[in-house]
Amino acid sequence: MRLSIRHTTRYRFDSPVVHALQRLRLTPKETQGQEILEWEMEYDRAKPELTYEDQHCNTVTLVAVEEGTQAVTVTCRGKVDTHDHAGVIGRHSGLLPLWCFLGQTKQTRPGSGMHKLAQEMKARDEERIDMLHGLSAAILDRVAYKTGTTHSRTIAEEAFASGSGVCQDHAHIFIGIARSLGIPARYVSGYLMMNDRVEQEAGHAWAEAFVEELGWVGFDISNGISPDARYVRVATGRDYRDAAPVTGISFGSTSTVLEVDVEVEQQQVQQ
Repeated sequence: MRLSIRHTTRYRFDSPVVHALQRLRLTPKETQGQEILEWEMEYDRAKPELTYEDQHCNTVTLVAVEEGTQAVTVTCRGKVDTHDHAGVIGRHSGLLPLWCFLGQTKQTRPGSGMHKLAQEMKARDEERIDMLHGLSAAILDRVAYKTGTTHSRTIAEEAFASGSGVCQDHAHIFIGIARSLGIPARYVSGYLMMNDRVEQEAGHAWAEAFVEELGWVGFDISNGISPDARYVRVATGRDYRDAAPVTGISFGSTSTVLEVDVEVEQQQVQQ
């Protein structure tokens, strides 16, 4: 499937900045089942300083904001060819060993509720892949997808206890429980083409777990499926903070308002 993507990020500072650096993880990965045909980024009131690959093999662009600026726009556009491998990414690669994806972070660390669900999963005594699909379904059953109830700093146990959250929360809960069961797991940020519209609410997030016989396998808990050809992987990490599309620091401003527009649509491939 050939997907055309346009992603516009606008952020406004509450006062003119003296100095600001933004770290952008907005370039899709070249991975199994995904080829980047073209990708470009445009900047208004900012300029790229450096592009590098981080410890998770994410492409990171460091951008300097012009002094005195109160509003910055970053526009990404490109085309990606994707293939359906039932969510299977395959063997582990990169700079970090698998055991790095077993340690909990602040956002994934389970509390009593998540530990209880972990024990329920363990008691099923199923094959790992079946248990992980069951875990995904159990999380969605207990934590309804509902926008506006959590934010980017919400931790997994808080969302689990509240019974509602968004894709980021579902991914963190899944990752935290999988790790507590001794299964390496990681966070994925990217895009999902919705079948009924071009304009998307925002980027998407899901989780991947390591299964010995298959390697890394994706689980989109919010939609109850493994990623298919409609998904584009952009960044991975131990939690949201490692894969966040935009992070940064600024001086001369105390807060930032972020707006995101995402369009994803299928393009016909000429034979």
